[in-house]
Amino acid sequence: MEYRVDSLADLSAVAKNIVKSFSDARVILFYGDMGAGKTTFIKEICAELGVIENTSSPTFSIVNEYDSSNGPIYHFDFYRLRDEQEAFDMGYEEYLYSGNYCLIEWPNKIANLLPPDSKSVYIKITGPDSRIIELI
Repeated sequence: MEYRVDSLADLSAVAKNIVKSFSDARVILFYGDMGAGKTTFIKEICAELGVIENTSSPTFSIVNEYDSSNGPIYHFDFYRLRDEQEAFDMGYEEYLYSGNYCLIEWPNKIANLLPPDSKSVYIKITGPDSRIIELI
């Protein structure tokens, strides 16, 4: 499934569709170039899942935890990981196999460790404010 996003205002509707389309998925992988809007889109998905608090990029902390009516939501940014061993050291398995939502930026950094039933979101920049968002 593919969505065309022409402005930030379109993200809320796409986030709603993703939550509905991936209703059984708990590990969702976000792919896209730097600046594609992965964190911005994850903020919209978190809002759709009932997160009230402010969400932000976990670039330096690697993982942020948010409270929601659906239980904890874990937002990962693995951009700064040097290797998969760092994911082991942080106890990634406890998160990814917890049954809670895990929204992962830069999943290619831990490609061999991802659950086989993970769902993927690809964000492609098509203009200054426009994107193509593809669900797989």
